[in-house]
Amino acid sequence: MSSTTFASRHIGPRPEDAKSMLDEVGFNSIDELISATIPQSIRLSAPLDLKSGESEHEYLSSLRVAASKNEVRKNYLGLGYYPTITPPVIQRNVLENPGWYTAYTPYQAEIAQGRLEALLNFQTVVSDLTGLEIANASLLDEGTAAAEGMIMFYNGRSRAKAKTGANKFFIDNSVFPQTRDVMITRAEPLDIELVYGDYQSHSFDETFFGGLVQYPSDRGEVRKYASFVEEAHAVEASIVVAADLLSLALLTPPGEWGADCVVGNSQRFGVPMGFGGPHAAFFSTKESFKRNIPGRIIGVSQDRLGNQGLRMALQTREQHIRREKATSNICTAQALLAVMASMYAVYHGATGIRNIANSIHTHATGLASALRSSGVEVAFSNFFDTICVTGANQAEVKSRANAAGVNLRYFENGDVGVALHEGVTVNEISELASVISGLDITASAGDVTLGELSRTSDFLTHPTFDKYRSETEMMRYLKRLENRDLSLVHSMISLGSCTMKLNAASELMPITWPEFAEMHPYAPTSQTVGYTEVLTTLENDLAEITGFAGVSLQPNSGAQGEY
Repeated sequence: MSSTTFASRHIGPRPEDAKSMLDEVGFNSIDELISATIPQSIRLSAPLDLKSGESEHEYLSSLRVAASKNEVRKNYLGLGYYPTITPPVIQRNVLENPGWYTAYTPYQAEIAQGRLEALLNFQTVVSDLTGLEIANASLLDEGTAAAEGMIMFYNGRSRAKAKTGANKFFIDNSVFPQTRDVMITRAEPLDIELVYGDYQSHSFDETFFGGLVQYPSDRGEVRKYASFVEEAHAVEASIVVAADLLSLALLTPPGEWGADCVVGNSQRFGVPMGFGGPHAAFFSTKESFKRNIPGRIIGVSQDRLGNQGLRMALQTREQHIRREKATSNICTAQALLAVMASMYAVYHGATGIRNIANSIHTHATGLASALRSSGVEVAFSNFFDTICVTGANQAEVKSRANAAGVNLRYFENGDVGVALHEGVTVNEISELASVISGLDITASAGDVTLGELSRTSDFLTHPTFDKYRSETEMMRYLKRLENRDLSLVHSMISLGSCTMKLNAASELMPITWPEFAEMHPYAPTSQTVGYTEVLTTLENDLAEITGFAGVSLQPNSGAQGEY
């Protein structure tokens, strides 16, 4: 086997190892062994129809060609995915660092203290921002997290509700469409009846066990849900809130107006969009649900000498505990991305996170003000980062946006959505105002306009979030935690699992290329030709290898596949 091939670098056994094993079982070659053990009747009669293998250098060169077919535009599409700024100290020392990305799932606390601290930080960020007592150490994505909340409430129904067969779950019309789709899939086998409508006109009765709302809404409106939650609680129904984590630096946390569970996506905390993922979802809930929360919770303990130690405190995944006791099939699903998001919060601290959120919001209010002054109607007065334009000629707006290299959201009723992000500049606000209005407009940042919806409680008050303002301090903190873990940079790991991080460096390099990292999942297909080519090739190759007619690239976790 040539030393330039991918397989020779990454896939064992080495030739001398193979010879030793063949000698032990009495065969002269691997082909001879296969002939003796695999019945002829089930063996392929011809080689697989696959492209010849490439060296790592050739592979990266061909992937560059595919990447060049993607068109990275200015994305203001929203829907839970936003351009973000990954601090270089986090990109280089976490995302691109094998000391972090090859570490094993933290079953053994004594060789995982670094990651456990990083995940404890993640839980703290989520709990603080959502205003709820406990949070887990990440889930797969926002849709999965919302479905897990629904299932947690369904399994936790009171005896009376379960006896009467209360099986209805309300979903507000403003919930993201991809989340709604996951809810449909997960509700069906449990015979949960999903009821859709407007939260303002919906009436709960004894047949409901819960509901889901979006905060801010699908179109960007910041709504007051307190009375809605009260009505649900009156009939023992619990409410899941799908929230924008960054917005909670400015908005009243859902936990403070009665939410029972808050879920969402931490992508905005320094993780590239990557055409939709992976990103670490978050899940927080009330203390009363701690025995039913899906996933893992990292907790603080003391050893026999009184030293602080971290561990996985609560685990509800069936592979760790007796199957009949399991309440979920979810593990710590996106640990690396949760670490990135947590370190984004550590690096910026409460003041930095608030400033980022303020900047986004004031750019949005400035854009709305500029549009209104030019005669363009903006739908809502209460919003965080997303404005909904009504009455504009959508076709003309779309034409101007395409000419300017801008992606906006276009609703079926003719409205236009604009979702801002942390990288937006004042010049881009002016560009957006001109694209939407058709006029030459100069815009400026506006004011914070949230009023009674504003957050008044503190967050990220733990000293960890106030220590590492300089890059050098942050780098040392990351290295200190990294050195508390066992990963492939230290040794081979004897445990075996689907969660082993054995991705080669050449496979991981492209994830930070802008053509892949900065692609929005809802970008027009004409802009994602390279991604489509890569995914289609993979699907076809897997179908050829497995013999199936077709292969789906979802789900992205065995924890979901087992459902």
